[in-house]
Amino acid sequence: MTKHAVLSASASHRWLNCPPSSRLTENMPDVTSEFALEGTDAHELCAYLVEKALGIKARDPTESLTYYNEEMQTCAEEYRNYVMKQVEKAKVYSRDPTVLVEQRLDFSKWVPEGCGTGDCLIVADGLLQVIDYKHGLGVLVDADHNPQMMCYALGSLEMFDGLYDFDKITMTIFQPRKNNISTFEMDKSELLEWAENELSPKAALAFKGEGEITSGKHCQFCKLKNVCRKRAENNLALAKMEFADPATLDYADIAEILPKLDLLISWANDVKAYALQKATEGNKIPGYKLVEGRSVRKFSDEVAVSQAVMEAGFDPYEKKLLTITAMTKLLGKKTFNDLLGGLIIKPSGKPTLVPLDDSRQEMTLATNEFKED
Repeated sequence: MTKHAVLSASASHRWLNCPPSSRLTENMPDVTSEFALEGTDAHELCAYLVEKALGIKARDPTESLTYYNEEMQTCAEEYRNYVMKQVEKAKVYSRDPTVLVEQRLDFSKWVPEGCGTGDCLIVADGLLQVIDYKHGLGVLVDADHNPQMMCYALGSLEMFDGLYDFDKITMTIFQPRKNNISTFEMDKSELLEWAENELSPKAALAFKGEGEITSGKHCQFCKLKNVCRKRAENNLALAKMEFADPATLDYADIAEILPKLDLLISWANDVKAYALQKATEGNKIPGYKLVEGRSVRKFSDEVAVSQAVMEAGFDPYEKKLLTITAMTKLLGKKTFNDLLGGLIIKPSGKPTLVPLDDSRQEMTLATNEFKED
């Protein structure tokens, strides 16, 4: 059994913001989700397709992948195509750039025992690109100052800094199920400055289990998040906020509350889910009991139902037009665009309230210009 690094690159966002969390969760059991297992399968397929495209002899893992499906195949092929385009671009710098797949990277110069695996590295004089595949559909991942990618970039520097001459490092997140290709370029000097002044001191604290416990968005994947007292204190503090008018909230009050609500809702849902899990495991939550929830009727044997209805002279099935995604898979992208491209519309999305620094354009609200006589 492989022992996980105390300070992994994938968890760097958490331990950089909350250094003690790594030691506090060190001996807590890992809970592997189906989403994580699916992601592992997708990475294996991606690596195979890229190696095959590069002419490297590799074993086709498809038959051994538990979560393999058509969507995974499509995503992996899109990733391979993107990587090969980047390889072609790298040939402008060198006729034969170095391309490494699933490369072990060591950044322990700055992070005690720090290491990780880069999905793809492309290196030539004047170019160092680190590409990371994300199969997840839930959270959009941004490459801009992404600490995981910056740790991988540091590990890449350790490997190639004396062999190739480059001043910048390009970091790319490829997340096909979110239609997200996020690229961030950073000066080598800026990366090394961050490593010395930010990464290394925080990593030293985290490795010793020292520093201040803090809560925030970084709690999302922390194994302690359900029972962390600091997280509870910070979220419950919202209820104790003092306002100018004790009876009503004005717009300024609401503006102060809004940024905290997503974290508050996330924490509340985590605590509720944790309490339910523990109760179903036989633990008693004071003042609460388990009851059977609402149940919905369903057919015990759909084949038998279908046969009985058809024998009675009725059609038991409803016909429904395929979704755009399913129709694209049925026809193929080119045929879909040729045949149906002119029949696709994109209605306006529902109004969503976001902070001013959100990149989306502000809506113009329609106003009634007509007045009654």
